[in-house]
Amino acid sequence: MSREDRFHDWVRPARRRAALDRVLVGAPLVTVLAALAWAMGGVLLALGVFIAAAAVLGWSAARLMARLDRGWLVRRLNAREASLEDSAALLFAQSQLAPLERLQAERIAARIETIEPASLADDWSQRRIALAWGLGALALGGIALWQAQASAPPPLAPAAQTTAAAPGEPRLTGQRVRIVPPAYTGLPARYADSLDIRAPLGSRIEWTLAFTPQPDAAALHLVGGQRIPLARGDEGWSGSLRLDVPSLYRVTAAGLRAAQPSHRLEPIADEPPQVRVVEPASGLVTMQPGQRSWRIVFEASDDYAVDRLARLTLTTAIGEGENVRFSERSQTVTGTGDPRRRRFVIDLPLASFGLQPGSDLVAQLTIADTRTPGPQVVRGPGVILRYPAPRPAEAEGLDMMAKQQMPAYFRSQRQVIIDTEALIKQRRNLSADDFMVRSDTIGVDQRLLRLRYGQFVGMEAEETPRPPMPTADKDAPAEPEHYDGDGHDHGAAPENPVFGDLGNITAEYGHVHDESEAATLLDPDTRVLLKAALDAMWEAEVNLRMGKPEAALPFENKALDYIKQVQQATRIYLPRIGSQQPPIDTARRLTGKREGIVGGGAQLTPFVIEDAVPATAWRALAQPGAIDLDGLGGWVRANMARIGEPLAVLAANDALRNDPASRALRDRLRAQLWTVLTRPPAQVRRRSDGGTTGQRYTQGLR
Repeated sequence: MSREDRFHDWVRPARRRAALDRVLVGAPLVTVLAALAWAMGGVLLALGVFIAAAAVLGWSAARLMARLDRGWLVRRLNAREASLEDSAALLFAQSQLAPLERLQAERIAARIETIEPASLADDWSQRRIALAWGLGALALGGIALWQAQASAPPPLAPAAQTTAAAPGEPRLTGQRVRIVPPAYTGLPARYADSLDIRAPLGSRIEWTLAFTPQPDAAALHLVGGQRIPLARGDEGWSGSLRLDVPSLYRVTAAGLRAAQPSHRLEPIADEPPQVRVVEPASGLVTMQPGQRSWRIVFEASDDYAVDRLARLTLTTAIGEGENVRFSERSQTVTGTGDPRRRRFVIDLPLASFGLQPGSDLVAQLTIADTRTPGPQVVRGPGVILRYPAPRPAEAEGLDMMAKQQMPAYFRSQRQVIIDTEALIKQRRNLSADDFMVRSDTIGVDQRLLRLRYGQFVGMEAEETPRPPMPTADKDAPAEPEHYDGDGHDHGAAPENPVFGDLGNITAEYGHVHDESEAATLLDPDTRVLLKAALDAMWEAEVNLRMGKPEAALPFENKALDYIKQVQQATRIYLPRIGSQQPPIDTARRLTGKREGIVGGGAQLTPFVIEDAVPATAWRALAQPGAIDLDGLGGWVRANMARIGEPLAVLAANDALRNDPASRALRDRLRAQLWTVLTRPPAQVRRRSDGGTTGQRYTQGLR
């Protein structure tokens, strides 16, 4: 056996006992720390603390084993056996021994064989082990008692008495309401302070009520809705309900004759997630020369949690004008950070998109929250990377004559549609003024495009005023002079002018603005299509300038369809001819006969408003008399989505049902209905008084 193997055989029992002794002393502390973490933070935190504490304990035991080295073994053997003559180091020496040292080693080798290696180990730390496990058991018991008290439901709270009860009539004496939010919210269960409950949508509401004396039956009545019976238990009467819609409820019991007050059940709706662009700072970025990648950073936030995975949509638009080719691809990206506020960092390699000068790359992020069932999906704002088109050559000396080409962004009907769709999606994130400004800007783009196509049907630019008629007044401003090259076709003067010929006079001294020469290049069918496209553009422009992009979008798509048909039409030359009006029947003039001219009488459509029920009730509340409170309550429950405070209206309606003769309750319900009625679309705004200066001026006039 080699000296190294002999050394390990002698120290192995001692090392094993020392490590086990250290583990037995430290194990209770590890267990207590894990139990405390479980009580404070749950299973995941407890598992993490247990692994960390166990690793520290294992490292401490390894350090203790490392101390039992060759020097410790020699000292322990020499101290234990005097017969070794302090020469135990010769048996475990790592270097070559001298002849005299070998002779001494052979003499003590036989003596050391009588010693058991396990006898060299230290004794067990019995007191320390017993003390550690005793204190650990006490700590675990305290944690268990603390958790039992924390998880145990609190005692029933005393109920506030709002109505007097007759002798022997059951009355509510205790209450406890437990709210269990949906699992996707990550919120813990809690107890409400009163019977008015406000909790996340989809929560489970559990009631425990106590009555004195005990009734034969008890229930919860939803105002205008279902009845939830309560079951009797050890602590009182219990029942539960899933909170899906806002409503009012009332606690009732058998033998309870007095009208009980109503309480609120108000769900908190899960808001859709929000997306904002962190990088780049602008929504339109110009691609730099030599740029190979593009970094985009989105931030998504939600009231509960944002899904870790999101979908990035990349759209490329290559081409100019109406000849734009679109392609779209999607990829999955992973967010980091707090579940309520995640960041999505994307680095896009630009070489794979095949961008060309004048093309765009649009990136949009689609995220979802963790609502179950049916997560809410939101598509965030888009950012555009534009590959700039090459600048046209400079025209030296022709600064006033060189005309820069208008960018395709303002020359494409399809781009107008894209901008309108993007504005509709961003409505929630924009203020009313910003939304109106952006809609009006798109309307201006639509107007410029309409004028561009209108020149082919003889439509003049709307900004150009017509010149004034000739006048004999010397002081009057002169008509703008026409000359060759001013943009109009003057034509050649007739060789033999004829006196009184209007056509020749116009050809010689003026020109006609009513029809464009370009109009003669279109056949009748193509002209009809182009006029239809212009009419659709006009409707789209009107709606955009009024801040109604949703109404403008169908007309924009219709105009694009007409433009595509016009591009495919055949163009021919047509002679210029005048319009032919139907002949006038002179026999019917001044006779007053209208047969065959006016059709059937106009039919009046009854005007129906959505607020007929509350409006009728509001007018009826001003005067004494019966009111259809049941019908009003049903209308409110059916239109909760469009009412700001539906529970307040239902509460006022229910209070008046219990006391129909109360004038104060009638006024209260009437005031609530006033907030429900739809305001007129057009209102006269009060003119500003001019502030302090204007008030002083008005006072001075008086």
